[in-house]
Amino acid sequence: MSDMSDLNVNKNPGFFARIEAILPKLRGAEKKVVSLIEKNPEEIIHLSITEVAERSQTSESSVVRLCKRLGYKGFQDLKIHLARDVISPEKQIHEVIEKGDDVLTIKKKVFQSNIQALYDSLEVVNDTQLIQAVNAISNANLIEFYGTGGSGAVAMDAQHKLLKMGIKAFAYSDAVLQAMSSSLLGKNDVVIGISHTGSNTDVLHAMKLAKEAGATTICITNSSKSPITQISDIWLQTASKETLFRTDAISSRIAQLTIIDILVASLTTNSYEHYYENLQKTRNSTIEKKI
Repeated sequence: MSDMSDLNVNKNPGFFARIEAILPKLRGAEKKVVSLIEKNPEEIIHLSITEVAERSQTSESSVVRLCKRLGYKGFQDLKIHLARDVISPEKQIHEVIEKGDDVLTIKKKVFQSNIQALYDSLEVVNDTQLIQAVNAISNANLIEFYGTGGSGAVAMDAQHKLLKMGIKAFAYSDAVLQAMSSSLLGKNDVVIGISHTGSNTDVLHAMKLAKEAGATTICITNSSKSPITQISDIWLQTASKETLFRTDAISSRIAQLTIIDILVASLTTNSYEHYYENLQKTRNSTIEKKI
């Protein structure tokens, strides 16, 4: 019998109707999550599952169990239905963009959102950790980047930037390839895992394998207390809010890409002439491909 059978309500009840119907049957940890949601419904929409677990002093598994007990497919599905109850239908679902905004207004809002992400990330990224990351990468035999979805694109961009400078690096967005490659690494290798929430299970699995193999693990993430930070030797934090319906918001990618740019630029200053020569070689190698 499914979790939805516990709900003695309409076929498609609202979020709070579901809560009211099932509350007596919830466990202690699940009730803590419910209490947090009821006190901060609009804020919950912008949080990751890790942040909700942390603030409710429970675990991610408790949040997942609550989602299923309420008849939702997962945490994202829960947030979608919660938003329907707490967000005015007159407002659009894309960040601060509202119904009736014209193109020029949207342009301004999107630019401001991305600029704010950079300002916030500048404040939260730890200088000591950043220096440690540069040192680790500069002394590495092999550098690998892991990411999926939008973060996978950032990983590919990082590989491209390093290769242009003559630094051999590899980027993997496929979970199987991440796991296989990470298991073969050694103590002089570096892995950089990229995950906005810090909870991507594929990246986490590969990072754990890399750490067990003796590699130095570095993460780029938005959440300072997410699972990926717990298994990383060095973590680089960004600050960008992914809203409910913009989980691939470009502001988070821009913050991640900026961290990559800082790492690459810092590496090249250690041996400027050498990397400049490599850059000219790689540029010349593709000159016939340009129109």
